[in-house]
Amino acid sequence: MVFTTFLAGLLFSILALLPLLFHQLAQLVQQLPVMVTQGLALLNRLPRLYPQFFSYDQVNELVSTIRLELISAGQALLSYSYVSLINIISIIIYVILVPVLVFFFLKDKQNILTWFKQYLPRDIHLTAQVWRNVDVQIGNYIRGKVIEILIIFGVSYVTFALLHLNYALLLSVLVGLSVIIPYIGATVVTFPILVVAYFQWDLTTSFWYATTAYFSIQAVDALLLVPILFSEVVNLHPVAIIVAILFFGELWGFWGVFFAIPLATLVEAVLSSWPRNRSYQRSKPYCPGKDRKEPALP
Repeated sequence: MVFTTFLAGLLFSILALLPLLFHQLAQLVQQLPVMVTQGLALLNRLPRLYPQFFSYDQVNELVSTIRLELISAGQALLSYSYVSLINIISIIIYVILVPVLVFFFLKDKQNILTWFKQYLPRDIHLTAQVWRNVDVQIGNYIRGKVIEILIIFGVSYVTFALLHLNYALLLSVLVGLSVIIPYIGATVVTFPILVVAYFQWDLTTSFWYATTAYFSIQAVDALLLVPILFSEVVNLHPVAIIVAILFFGELWGFWGVFFAIPLATLVEAVLSSWPRNRSYQRSKPYCPGKDRKEPALP
């Protein structure tokens, strides 16, 4: 049943979701020159509207910098597209092999674990304890994240579709995937949503409706959905999560950021299972008149 559900979701994503995403992405790429032209025109109006803050020289320098960055970004995107076309065969192979691997991992789980255990030492009490903690924590974390992604994606798509926001499906997928990386993902996804809404409606009532709806979804996710789904899953302080994202991101780039929370959970499980000196007792504070020994109670 698990494998059938996984295979159905994979086929739905490949045959139904991906074509719609590519279609909206192609439309967005076609509209990018228009958006860039409108944005440059807006920048050129700034010295006339706010002369006390912006000068024509500053705006011209900023426009030149933006054009150079756009040219370099276009060249990088072109080279990346060429490399992606070369690696299309590898992607097809992965699409075929991943379902096969999932099937055998589910079918022969005990056999694989038994084969792996024969190469471990006999006394693996600490390792087994860490493994049990990590297994429970990571399993609950992944299930909670999948549920959170589906809920945020569905609510975002319904909201954007009702507001008639352009590229609703593409932006909803970005919002859903942004919850994988806490704090940072939501911050990054905010910019394309605000940019698309601004170029579609300008600073009108519809723009503020879309902005309010998006930030309301983020607030409900942070204040209601995450505490419900992860109340007893990952007991990590927000500072620990941010430090883990920065640390593992510095080590392994994108994949370090992607797996920062599971890796932080692994570290937390190891520290929780680590043997500690139970004989150490904190000294009691000195109290006058209490330093003499009392007879032991029977």
